[in-house]
Amino acid sequence: MSLEDELIAQTHNLRAFARSLVRDQTRADDLVQETIVKAWTNLSGFKKGTNMRAWLFTILRNTFYSELRKQRREVEDVDGKYAAQLADKPTQHGIMDLRDFNMAFATLPADQREALTLVGASGFSYEEAAAVCGCAVGTVKSRVNRARARLTEMLDLENSGSNGRGTDGEILAVMDPGNTTERS
Repeated sequence: MSLEDELIAQTHNLRAFARSLVRDQTRADDLVQETIVKAWTNLSGFKKGTNMRAWLFTILRNTFYSELRKQRREVEDVDGKYAAQLADKPTQHGIMDLRDFNMAFATLPADQREALTLVGASGFSYEEAAAVCGCAVGTVKSRVNRARARLTEMLDLENSGSNGRGTDGEILAVMDPGNTTERS
């Protein structure tokens, strides 16, 4: 008898064992099906000449206990009471902020965009950015400062009351004029 035939021949015994564990015909059939799928995919790991029935029962038992552990962590919420209490911060503000930033950033002169991208977004020091741009360090500092000031003005960030965290966090980290201590 081939391994596949031996596996299929054990389905009746598996069903009986599964019913004794779950006491529900539908769940028992699901458990047997899951067991057969796991066994079939790992059939190459079965050693011919060993006990196929014991191997299958072990898979079924382990699957049953794994599902039981998962169910203990799940919270039944039939009427949706718990789900209604969950709050998810809307993402549209972040998307709109990023869109506004991209539009404002595009209006900056090319040399300011380049300097701000190198220093603010790519993490280059002012010295490294100056080497990339082929200009003096002071020129890069001036371009970054002007770019940040212009973006702050265009996006009205000084009056928005934002503290640089949350939705605007990444954008403001690039533009924060006080964020130059590590790059100087």
